[in-house]
Amino acid sequence: MIVRFGYVAMSTVIKDCSPSKTMTMASFSKLDDREAGIRKLESIAKQNLHNTLRLLRHNAASDIRVYRLTSKLIPLATHPDLADWNPFAALAADFAEVGGFIRKHRMRVSFHPDHFTVLSTPRPEVLASSVRDLQHHTDMLAALGLPATAKNNIHIGGAYGDKPAAADRFRKHFAGLPASLQERMTLENDDKTFNAVETLAVCRELGVPMVLDIHHQWVNNEGELPWELWPDILRTWESSLARADLAPGEQLPPKIHVSSPRSPSDPRSHADGVEPAPLLAFLRRIAADTPAVDVMIEAKAKDGALFELMEVLKETAQSSKGITVLDGASINIEP
Repeated sequence: MIVRFGYVAMSTVIKDCSPSKTMTMASFSKLDDREAGIRKLESIAKQNLHNTLRLLRHNAASDIRVYRLTSKLIPLATHPDLADWNPFAALAADFAEVGGFIRKHRMRVSFHPDHFTVLSTPRPEVLASSVRDLQHHTDMLAALGLPATAKNNIHIGGAYGDKPAAADRFRKHFAGLPASLQERMTLENDDKTFNAVETLAVCRELGVPMVLDIHHQWVNNEGELPWELWPDILRTWESSLARADLAPGEQLPPKIHVSSPRSPSDPRSHADGVEPAPLLAFLRRIAADTPAVDVMIEAKAKDGALFELMEVLKETAQSSKGITVLDGASINIEP
C-alpha cells in the first residue's frame, strides 16, 4: 500500500510565506475609496496566491503531493457587504499559474471550509451563508482549472439538540445543492457530534466519499475500532469514483486525517507533531485491501511535523519489515 503524506496550508519551515494574509471588514469600511479598497483586497489575494505557489514549489522539491489549500486566499470574498464584487477576473492569471503547477506536478489539493459552513443548520440565513461559502470554494477550484477530484471537505455540522433531525436536514440541504457543489464534497467525522459511524451512514446514503479522521474517531466513537469501519469507508470512495470523469490512469486514493492529542488532559487538541505508533497500527491493518491512501497531517507544526514523521519512519523501516520509504513524503507498507 502506497501512503502519501501531506499537510495543511501553512509552512513552519519556509518563513514569511503566508498564503492567508487578510484585511478585516472593519479596516475595509474605514477606507474612503471603496474601489481602492477592492484593489487592495485583490492585491492581498495576489500575494496569497504567490505565496501558495512558493509553498507548492517547496512541496514539489520535498516530494509532497498532498496539500490542503487555505480557505483565506481571497480576503472578505464571501462577506455580504461585498456581494457585488467578483474577484476572479482580476485574479484569473494568478489562479491559472497556481493551477498549472498543481496539474503539472500531479498534486492532490483540497479545501476544508471552516466550521461556520454547516448544512445541518435549522436557520435559513446560516444555510444561505454556508452554500455561498461552498460555492466560493468550488469557484476557486474551478479558477485553478482542477477537475472534480479536487474536493471540499466538511463536517455534517451541529446536532442542535436533535441529532437525527440535524442529519435529516443535512441530507435535505445536500440534495438541494447544485451538482457542481455535490460532486466536490467529502464528509469527515468530527470529535464531538457526528462520529465516524454516523458520518459513514450519511456518506453511504448520499454517495459522498468519507474522510476518516482517526484522531476524531478515537475521542468520539461507539466502541468500534477505526479499521473495522474501513471496508465500508473505502467503498464510499469506490462508488464515487465510478461516477467520476477520471482521465486515463488517474486515481484518487481514499484520504484520512491524522493528528495526535496535545496531552492526556486535552485529548481533542492537536499536538505539534504526530505520534507514529497509532498511525502505523492503523495503516498496517488496512494495507491488505487498500492499494493506496493519502494522509493529511493536521499537526500544529504543519510541514515540520511531516518531515519529523518521515525521519521516524526512515528509522522504523531500517528495523522493521514491511515498511519501505519511497521518497521524502511517501512510504510503502506491505500487507
